[in-house]
Amino acid sequence: MAGAPVAGADTGAAAEPHVVTYDASRAAEFQEAIDEATATWNDQVSNVKFEKATDGQADLTVLADDDWPRAQVESLGVGTVWMGRQAVDEGHFVPRIATHELGHILGLPDDRTGICEDLMSGHSAGTDCKSTLPNAEEKAEVEANFEQGASIEPRTYTEAPALAGR
Repeated sequence: MAGAPVAGADTGAAAEPHVVTYDASRAAEFQEAIDEATATWNDQVSNVKFEKATDGQADLTVLADDDWPRAQVESLGVGTVWMGRQAVDEGHFVPRIATHELGHILGLPDDRTGICEDLMSGHSAGTDCKSTLPNAEEKAEVEANFEQGASIEPRTYTEAPALAGR
């Protein structure tokens, strides 16, 4: 789906949010965290809404594995998230991981500030950080991405400390 238009784009009603469908059926023990993360984003922004896929077709697929969490973004609102157990094993907060990885699908890059209130600071905020809310700047960027139909390049983001920034 690389180069695909904005997920759920509807050229009719401009006031309607773009819908990003997701399938977390293969997210194992992380399904609830993904549902919580999609609800968080739905509460925090208005130009895009996550909805569970009902027809077997999804813009976003969420998987579980034993590696570090990561997101492969194909285009705005389209991609794959892996909920990696490595970060959980090191003590990172699962709901924060889920919300952060979905942020990549919404067009947000990593911003390793080490500040807990910066959702996209990821693992750099440490294992004590339990914040799952995007800050004002992160919300504004997501709103602008979907309002303007931003074009983003395909990219894989990883939380693995040794690979961060690649």
